Amino acid sequence: MIASDSNQVKIQQKPSRTILWLSGWSMPDTVFDRLRELLPDFHHISVDYSDADSPETMLLLTETAAQNLMITECKTRADRGQLLIGGWSLGGLLALRLAAKRLADGLVLFAATARFTRSVEERDRGWADAYVRQMMKGLMKDRQGVETKFRQHMFTEAEWEAGLGKRFPLIGSWTTPALIAGLQILRSEEVLSGLPEIECPVLLVHGREDKICPFNAAAELVAQLPQAELLSIADCGHASFLGREDEIAEELRRWWDEQ
Repeated sequence: MIASDSNQVKIQQKPSRTILWLSGWSMPDTVFDRLRELLPDFHHISVDYSDADSPETMLLLTETAAQNLMITECKTRADRGQLLIGGWSLGGLLALRLAAKRLADGLVLFAATARFTRSVEERDRGWADAYVRQMMKGLMKDRQGVETKFRQHMFTEAEWEAGLGKRFPLIGSWTTPALIAGLQILRSEEVLSGLPEIECPVLLVHGREDKICPFNAAAELVAQLPQAELLSIADCGHASFLGREDEIAEELRRWWDEQ
């Protein structure tokens, strides 16, 4: 009788919900701590890129984490639970890459892009490759200077005055090889051609004043993804979740419950 009751309980339990968090370039996953606190009904896992020594290692860490969460003894989505991937900036690009391989049930993307480096004609959607290469060279001479300058692009003037920059972790959490590996991925990876094949629902959270992944990159995603919803935030830079976690957690839960 005890075994039978136990089995019955297992059958009646709702599938678990997991969010795999992928952070932005040079950032530890602690930037998501407040969001995780506000979403206790989800199980949270993250990928640590801080010691990745090559872009291949970074990609392997990402894909292995998703595969481990998607593979269970139960083959159907209803039995194994739901996997959301939350990605910010570089993490958003990697999340789209996973979704293109059908390794996600849904995506929550902050300041994401399907391709970071752009031509002169597409400069309203990304950065020039030459600038990213300059950053890579600069890391070998003045790593702190490169990270500091990058962070200066993250916030609007009003956000700096409001003290949002002080809420970020200190510079230096990634090794220099990891920083270079991340920039190499930003230079080479693109998911533009595969966007129409990404069938899972996607929630995009993007600041209107983002200077790193411009807002037009989000508009491009909405136009090409089959199931995308855009939450645009006025007077907001690249860290579209910071200081707005309560609102975003509520929107995330509402959006996912509707799927």
